[in-house]
Amino acid sequence: MPGALQGIRVLDMTLWQQGTSASAMLADLGADVIKIEECSVGDPGRGFHVIEAVGLSAYFQALNRGKRSIALNLKTEAGRSVFFRLTETADVFITNYRPGVTESLGIGYKETARANPAIVYARASGYGRNGPDAQNGSFDILGQARGGLMAVTGDPDRTPKNTGAPIADQVGGMMAAFGVLAALLYRERTGEGQEIDVSLLGSVMALQSFNITSYLFSGELPERFPRAGRTPFWNVYQGSDGKWFAIGMLLNRGWSDICELIGRNDLEDDERFSSYRGRVRDHAAELIEVLDAEFAAKPAAEWVSKLCELGMYSVLVQDYEDICRDPQVLANGYIEDVPRPDGDPVKMVTTPVQMSRSPARIQGLAPEHGQHTEAILLEAGYTWDEIEALRADGAIGANHDAEEAES
Repeated sequence: MPGALQGIRVLDMTLWQQGTSASAMLADLGADVIKIEECSVGDPGRGFHVIEAVGLSAYFQALNRGKRSIALNLKTEAGRSVFFRLTETADVFITNYRPGVTESLGIGYKETARANPAIVYARASGYGRNGPDAQNGSFDILGQARGGLMAVTGDPDRTPKNTGAPIADQVGGMMAAFGVLAALLYRERTGEGQEIDVSLLGSVMALQSFNITSYLFSGELPERFPRAGRTPFWNVYQGSDGKWFAIGMLLNRGWSDICELIGRNDLEDDERFSSYRGRVRDHAAELIEVLDAEFAAKPAAEWVSKLCELGMYSVLVQDYEDICRDPQVLANGYIEDVPRPDGDPVKMVTTPVQMSRSPARIQGLAPEHGQHTEAILLEAGYTWDEIEALRADGAIGANHDAEEAES
């Protein structure tokens, strides 16, 4: 079945993660994503975190799956001419180069919109398009720090901590893909393209919308949690087997059942825990200490099963090995087998948007540097003689010799 974005062409001049993750999701949805890379080295992410067992970069594959690559020298007049020719049949241009870079190359929004007024020109930036730091570069850890996420992550008596995954880059990419889709819908209704900006700063703030709004209403800064949460029923516990499990309940229900489950009916008569407020606020730390001791008596999975039977929401804390064999993950196709021309298929995480008529799925592995240069140019109407002339002019084609000469 065709993807929802079949027939949409995306010119993707991104590198590293924020912008590349956005265009990877668009590729999963069926868009023809053409990755524009400079000629000497291409995206520096190509050489990052290469797994020797499969000979592939997990980082680059995850972020550039299903794309095509053209090696294009935009510092030459001929290279820019190729870019504008490709723009004529493109629907989207997306970049996460620092603001000012595309303008200095002569391919800013104004120039690109002259070639194609209907184009959606998307920038995944660090700090937004306005303000004193709009031109500054950024990376995931900086987005987490400046966006406030690091201030509420980690133990309260330790240093601020970034999360174990590049969440600023990923949510920034999701917001960029969301913005592109909204702009395409607007264009469908009006025929008008536009420029959009999605920043790491704004995306991390949006991720914490409730938390920051609470501060705006109250003026009170949140404190970092001493563990998974402050309350007994929004927290994690360890079973006798050393495994951890989480309870996530906001409603006042099941207290009597929990007391019976852990064999502590005496807690119902304990004045400290007789009210909901007493259990989740005034004496929460004391109740957590009691539950820690009782939950340590049986394996974590057993507690999860029994709590779920009571209507309490509970799951095991899973590591990546657990996730990759989780029957729920497998049943929903969140991990796909991606064919590999010269070897066995590799497993990859896909875009988790499930659509009955136009499913999202990985279209293939990430491209080699400049792999589709000639094919893309032929599609754009160039002849082989013209392609050879562009190559001789240094306007196209992966040129690793140039990299070695510079080094």
